[in-house]
Amino acid sequence: MSRLLRIKPMSMLTQEASETGEHTLKRSLGALNLITLGIGAIIGAGIFVLTGTAAATAAGPAVSLSFVLAGITCAFAGLCYAEFASIIPIAGSAYTYGYATLGELVAWIIGWDLGLEYGFGAATVASGWSGYFNSLLAQMHIHIPPQLTATPGTVLVFYQDQWMPLASLPMGISDAGLQHATGLFNLVAILVIVVITTVLVIGIKESANLNTAIVIVKLTVVGIFIALGGYFLLMHPSLAMHNWHPFIPPSDGHGHFGLNGIALGAASVFFAYIGFDAVSTAAQEAKNPQKDMPIGILGSLAVCTVLYILVSTILTGLKNYKELNVAAPVALGIKVTGIGWGELLVNIGAVFGLGTVMLVMLLGQSRVFFSMSKDGLLPKWAADIHPRFRTPWISTIAVGTIVAIMPGFLPIEQLSKLVNIGTLLAFTIVCAGVWVLRVRHPDMHRPFKTPLVPLVPILGILSAFYLMTRLPLITWTVMIGWMIFGLLIYFGYSIRHSKVQKLAQPAKGN
Repeated sequence: MSRLLRIKPMSMLTQEASETGEHTLKRSLGALNLITLGIGAIIGAGIFVLTGTAAATAAGPAVSLSFVLAGITCAFAGLCYAEFASIIPIAGSAYTYGYATLGELVAWIIGWDLGLEYGFGAATVASGWSGYFNSLLAQMHIHIPPQLTATPGTVLVFYQDQWMPLASLPMGISDAGLQHATGLFNLVAILVIVVITTVLVIGIKESANLNTAIVIVKLTVVGIFIALGGYFLLMHPSLAMHNWHPFIPPSDGHGHFGLNGIALGAASVFFAYIGFDAVSTAAQEAKNPQKDMPIGILGSLAVCTVLYILVSTILTGLKNYKELNVAAPVALGIKVTGIGWGELLVNIGAVFGLGTVMLVMLLGQSRVFFSMSKDGLLPKWAADIHPRFRTPWISTIAVGTIVAIMPGFLPIEQLSKLVNIGTLLAFTIVCAGVWVLRVRHPDMHRPFKTPLVPLVPILGILSAFYLMTRLPLITWTVMIGWMIFGLLIYFGYSIRHSKVQKLAQPAKGN
């Protein structure tokens, strides 16, 4: 059992953080790059898709309180992430932090969990991106063959000058007389993953600069929605009062609406907050990680939480929450204002916004696998650095290939919930790790210190675990199955190739 709980020595982590040369990751990211990296992942599917779904199915207009609850949970975890990122400025995020404090088996579990989180997350977002992109093209009267825009067997109909799933037809509209088609595979989703993978292989600085430019565009779009929607509600207060009443709809007896619905909504939108975890995976590519990582993590979290609360409040004021369980709720909301270019603007913002989410998720997953490979827990090719681009190119291409296949052929409507449980588990382990490290190494130099330890870590653990209990049983089932598969790899390969295990062998023979 002691072998499974061996920690990675801080001396080894410090040495890795100071490595230079063509076989190491290039330190090229500043504080602004890191903040926009986080915003790039956080402002995306949460605002453009999940806000409406959570309001319609879980919390009603009180979905804004769901974002407050999720934001508070993230604040506890974010403070713990910031301390770790300033102490251990190397790639790997929660995996690396768990390895340094809770042992190799815990590190493997969280690293494998992050693979599920980022991979399925990027695939889910790719499907959403495909829908918005097709909608944008349809507004310009450009139509991709419908068979190449949906997963196998999906029945599509041509309605109001665009192809849409039969199940998405408005209530009361018959498909009789409409043109039909059946999906073969989602080529659009596949191609966008291929493009983003190529960008990530070319270089982290180029990826970060592209992300920064796109973040400016989508923050502008979100700002315009808040301004237009907020002004319209100020001019029509009766509409807002009608749609916000009751603010907390009564419980349906199955955990939806009421106070339980607010918690369910927080758990279901947690996918939106994966971004600041992704910031920590880029620690080994930050110019001044001790200073810039806390700024990037906490800065992106603060900006995005405020925006989520504003957008969800305005959206449920513009449109009754019962009508928001659609693929593009923000576009539906802005239609109420009567501004003709509003829907076009939102579609453009979503195309850019969801693109950066995929970029940051694929960046995060390849960096976690890079770190696991450096530790000997995955094959060596996962840590191979391209001599020119200085990126983990083989790992990036392998991840991109697998992720591209999923949205092309698999219906993944429920995957955001699967990503949520992975994110919450990562947060739990990071919070526990900060507490453990304070006990074991109280005098360690910490450029950033989490305040009120152990209170903040304990609150982070309890709040994350509470939200995990609000998720459907299927999310626990899939995660447990994924973990069993991962443990077979760990005991079959990783424990025999682990560098930490090999370090301990000479001492064992003495």
